[in-house]
Amino acid sequence: MSKPNADKPSSKSKPKNAQADKARATDISLINGKQKPRRYKKSDVSFFMQRGYQILLVLGLIAAFVLFMIYQTLFGRISQPETMVTIEQGDTYYGLLPDWQPVTLFSPTIAKMYIKATINAPLHAGIYKLPENPSLVETLHVLEQGAEVAMVKVQIIEGKTAKDLYQTLRDTKGIEKEIFTTDNVGNNDIASALDLAGVLPERVLSSSDDIVNHNLEGWFAPDTYYYGEGASDKQILTDLYKRQQQTLTEAWEGRDKDLPYDSPYEALIMASIIEKETSVPDERPLVAAVFINRLEKGMRMQTDPTIIYGMGARYDGNIRRRDIDETTSYNTYQIDGLPPTPIALPSAESIKAAMHPADSDALYFVATGNGGHKFTNSLNEHNRAVQEYLKVIRNK
Repeated sequence: MSKPNADKPSSKSKPKNAQADKARATDISLINGKQKPRRYKKSDVSFFMQRGYQILLVLGLIAAFVLFMIYQTLFGRISQPETMVTIEQGDTYYGLLPDWQPVTLFSPTIAKMYIKATINAPLHAGIYKLPENPSLVETLHVLEQGAEVAMVKVQIIEGKTAKDLYQTLRDTKGIEKEIFTTDNVGNNDIASALDLAGVLPERVLSSSDDIVNHNLEGWFAPDTYYYGEGASDKQILTDLYKRQQQTLTEAWEGRDKDLPYDSPYEALIMASIIEKETSVPDERPLVAAVFINRLEKGMRMQTDPTIIYGMGARYDGNIRRRDIDETTSYNTYQIDGLPPTPIALPSAESIKAAMHPADSDALYFVATGNGGHKFTNSLNEHNRAVQEYLKVIRNK
């Protein structure tokens, strides 16, 4: 038998070596990059389908977010009870937008675009009733109605009395008279017409003093209001009462501790005295402190505005010694504690001062003659302050 040629491969090993060579060639091709994974060409339909779906998805999400933001801006609701809102001369629709900032995803830009596209008339001054938890669209619809009616101005200055308010309503043209149909309407008639049950304490309802009996003094919020022509005196008084009641309730709930008031009504009485005693905003808490300190020490309040209120129509601009010595339901030189009712229409600031008096031991105050008052802790200091005041007046 002849010896096989060592250089010649056998027939059995050839396929194995061929596969190995092929595998090695494949490995080399992968390394040297001669063969690459398949990639989509930009001209390939599959490429555009894949990218198209991604783009549509992104655009869809963006559109959904924008639509949701538009909905929240225009129809998202702010949490508040049914309320009266006062629009002053010069106010704008855009100026109302900050009230809606708490609404989730509220967009002032979208709101302004909506206002510009849908509202042509300017915002009219007036009193508007907003529904409970209103949306921006609902509010704008309510405010737009102001452009359709003539407005009547009702101005009630802080410190004026309920009697002044009643006369304003009598004299203002364009207000329908439901209560003040005659000149002989009294406190009882007004209280009955408004049906404000539980507002006045029994001592006021049953008082034999005509000034005290059924007197709603203090219960109407002073401010400048605008009503649509044809609004009734009853509607206006009811609105002003609700506004004052809300102010008093909120202030009472947040009041300081250990105040000498048995009820919110007594705090309202104190606020009315504060209102009459000073027109300087920073002095209100100090005036409150003086009267509270006096009450807590068992001292009489001795405040001149209560003398004037108790005199009623007899007051001619002067307080005489006989007026100080006269015992009336209101004269705090002669009676202990607070008068039976408020003596004026107090502002929200005076109500706040009554609930948050200054931290002061002062028991007296007197005008300086140059604006404001001087507050003192003792009678001797007070008497010196009085002499200083008289000297200023003499020099003037």
